[in-house]
Amino acid sequence: MAVKVLVVDDSSFFRRRVSEILEKDTGIEVIDFAVNGQEAVEKASKLRPDVITMDVEMPVLDGISAVKKIMQSNPTPILMFSSLTREGASATLDALDAGAVDFLPKKFEDIARNSEEAIRALQNKVKEIGRKRVSRFTRPISPSKPATTSSSTSSFAPKPASSTRTSPSVAQPDRSFQKAAPETTPQRSFKASGKSYQVVAIGTSTGGPVALQTILTQLPANFPHPILLIQHMPAAFTPAFAQRLNSLCKIKVKEAEQGDRLMPGVAYLAPGGKQMMVESRGGAKTLKVFEDDSPRITYKPCVDVTFASTAKAYSGDVLAIVLTGMGADGRDGARMLKQVGATIWAQDEKTCVVYGMPQAVAAAGLSSESLALQDVALRINKELGIA
Repeated sequence: MAVKVLVVDDSSFFRRRVSEILEKDTGIEVIDFAVNGQEAVEKASKLRPDVITMDVEMPVLDGISAVKKIMQSNPTPILMFSSLTREGASATLDALDAGAVDFLPKKFEDIARNSEEAIRALQNKVKEIGRKRVSRFTRPISPSKPATTSSSTSSFAPKPASSTRTSPSVAQPDRSFQKAAPETTPQRSFKASGKSYQVVAIGTSTGGPVALQTILTQLPANFPHPILLIQHMPAAFTPAFAQRLNSLCKIKVKEAEQGDRLMPGVAYLAPGGKQMMVESRGGAKTLKVFEDDSPRITYKPCVDVTFASTAKAYSGDVLAIVLTGMGADGRDGARMLKQVGATIWAQDEKTCVVYGMPQAVAAAGLSSESLALQDVALRINKELGIA
């Protein structure tokens, strides 16, 4: 059955272009268009599409507000299109926080080396997120240090401890697609393995921004190790994403820079469009951040590249976690880590936006635990003896 798509954009040229690209794939059917956010809300309710592609800036009702309304009334997987500007990055992150599952740059050439590759990227992303319906579960946001980012990030401001926020997760296909009740299952009880660690490394892609925020906001300020974050994301987005996470978390979060010395309680986000590797210099561990023109490596940043260097630098003293995402990036790096005695965990299928990367790791027999997103931080804290 074809994935049914509602295309939302105030530009007739862009609506036509997106429609032409999607319908080149026989597995996708564009069922209608909307020219503003309000019309998108109405047509989402009437047509019940499998996927909605949504522009951020539109008249009558903007894309972020439309996402909020749709996710409240007719939760639907939403793919945002965004300009690669600082303002566009911030707005897109707001849309993800509102419930959108992923985003792509409006200029397709910014996501691929050629037009055919860009076309396949859009088609594959729409089909992947359209295969599974979106349910809702509460996402705890712990009170943290005051926001220091600009007003454009205000929707991510920390909430009181009693409040909750929601994020998309995956459920079984359901054509009626009724809004799910909040997650009420008590948190699991975990036991530490007793293994020692020196670093935590987390790789993710589609659905990753929300997943990372869910985890990192629950880590304490006295977190004992550095954290390496590899999120598939364009270069224009990683500075804003790091800044936003830093404003919400008790730990420090920064975009990684060449020569950074790895410090406990600091999370280093790999810059978009570059690779991040760990190097040993004397007794210190530092980061190598560099441009990578290799045609053999699709992702920049690439989870496999960072994981492989981490295995070399730290041997088995690594806790590596693979979260939601398309494809299999992270599997080869996880295999290298496993060979030197590192611990590998994967996010479970139910709470993934796309169960691609974690499935690849689990299917290869590399992960020792499959964890629901809402349990990952608790499990990390327990394993490291800080909870």
